[in-house]
Amino acid sequence: MLSAASRPYIDASVPVLREHGLAITRHFYASMFEAHPELRNLFNMGNQASGAQQQSLASAVFAYAANIDNAATLGPVLERIVHKHVSVGITPSHYPIVGRHLLRAIKDVLGDAATPELIAAWDEAYWLLAGELIAAEARLSERTHAPLGSLRELVVADVDRETEHIVSYYLHTPEGGSPGEFAPGQYVSVSVTLPDGLEQRRQYSLSDAPDAPHWRITVKREDAADAKPAGQISNWLHANLKAGDRILVSPPYGEFTTTLDAARPLVLLSAGVGITPMMSMIAALAAKGSRREILFAHAARNGSHVALRRHLVHATTQLPHLRVATFLETPTGAEREGTGETFAGRMDISRLTLPADADYLLCGPVPFMQTQWRALRDAGVPAERLHREVFGPDALDHLL
Repeated sequence: MLSAASRPYIDASVPVLREHGLAITRHFYASMFEAHPELRNLFNMGNQASGAQQQSLASAVFAYAANIDNAATLGPVLERIVHKHVSVGITPSHYPIVGRHLLRAIKDVLGDAATPELIAAWDEAYWLLAGELIAAEARLSERTHAPLGSLRELVVADVDRETEHIVSYYLHTPEGGSPGEFAPGQYVSVSVTLPDGLEQRRQYSLSDAPDAPHWRITVKREDAADAKPAGQISNWLHANLKAGDRILVSPPYGEFTTTLDAARPLVLLSAGVGITPMMSMIAALAAKGSRREILFAHAARNGSHVALRRHLVHATTQLPHLRVATFLETPTGAEREGTGETFAGRMDISRLTLPADADYLLCGPVPFMQTQWRALRDAGVPAERLHREVFGPDALDHLL
């Protein structure tokens, strides 16, 4: 718990961080990468180039300061961060480096306003958070029987083009078997070394049932758009990875999961490539012959952008209480049948009959999830029934 002496300084920091947070985080990353260029391998340099990572850290620091004594609010977010840290290879040795450069950035940006008392309070707050994360990451490593950041070599058994921009890769061990168990909804980190020597890891949800004889990841090629650069790793995978190749993959991580045997209805809302963890859950429920009430609603630009469609059609034949609704922003008029109701336009939950007392899982672009989260809360769904998957730098945005 934060000391009584430090508490007023952290409270007073909230409006300051609102105003200066982005300048602080930009300074932080620049100075840290200059002193430790090897750490570029641990950070998504695409998000660095777009500015998303800097903005996210600024928001996260503010959210942490505003909620520092609210364990119920911070707990689930920290658990998500723990899984991400372990999957990308964060170790205890990285925390002193981050702490040193973050405090220095606060000093440099705030100038005389960064009094010794303020810096001491943030030093205490940082190490309280770091201590929690280090301990939780060690526990997760022990549970998974895998060292922090560990990778293993898997073989690409098959490559299946789902849509013009989405490809599924089927992975197995060099011996030809399944790489192992996972919980539906979890992800793996895929490691790629780019031509300039930079190693980058990206997270991709496993998109098939755990009892399949393979792991499947389904990857959307991220093209450049507006100020957003093209996705380095998704483009590399699409251009280079083929059947027979070998690739380095982490163990499964993530807490975006559901209890398959629960009796409560389940509502899955996704958009774009956010369909991937949902299809893992649906495939797992189908394999169990579940009779659970399930509503799956998916949003896409048009029918040609819906990945894993044939797998969804197959699941509908095995799950008697699965309802499927597809929202197509610009229908072409030639959409394929077989997957339930189709609506024109963006997802609007008021057009759906939502089951009572359900659990809700959301995955897709952050604006999509924010919109659906607000709509569900307005519809009376308790916040504790809502769960979402976030891979990018927006893990704390709902706390702002």
